[in-house]
Amino acid sequence: TRKPKVFLFDEPLSNLDAALRSDMRIELTELHSKLNATMIYVTHDQTEAMTLADNIVVLNNGKIEQVGSPIDLYNEPQTEFVAGFIGSPKMNFLRGEIAQIHGGDTIGIRPEHILIDSKKGDLEVYLRHLEHLGPDTLCYFHSNHCGPILVREAGICSYQKGEKLHVKFETKDIHCFKNGERV
Repeated sequence: TRKPKVFLFDEPLSNLDAALRSDMRIELTELHSKLNATMIYVTHDQTEAMTLADNIVVLNNGKIEQVGSPIDLYNEPQTEFVAGFIGSPKMNFLRGEIAQIHGGDTIGIRPEHILIDSKKGDLEVYLRHLEHLGPDTLCYFHSNHCGPILVREAGICSYQKGEKLHVKFETKDIHCFKNGERV
């Protein structure tokens, strides 16, 4: 009998619906444990990469952007490309004066790391749209200083479209980039 040491999967779940994809990710994880073999899995779906991989190689136009564990890539992206690829919803990228304050030409901050305040914060924003997802709400804002900002808020929000609010974030949650590379 054959006992291959390496398996190559080239986007095996891409044509499946969301529910079946989720079930198949579990099946593939169990298969990996059972076979104890190396599995190379090609995907454009960051959820598949994050949930199936021990290590991820992020490629951009044939160039390796970063190699690491899913959590390392999520917490410490080395390039803007990796920061934008890993995480759902994707990272906010802010340019202009706020980025310069932090020593880069761009800062990145994940939607779940931004707090909304009605009175004060780092940026004044206006609510454009809400998406109620049950356990959380996606709040789409616009800032006159740096464009669109997406915030993931726990629970159901009662903000009103057009409402002026403020967003704030801690320095530890900011990813600073210059010319696309981490500073």
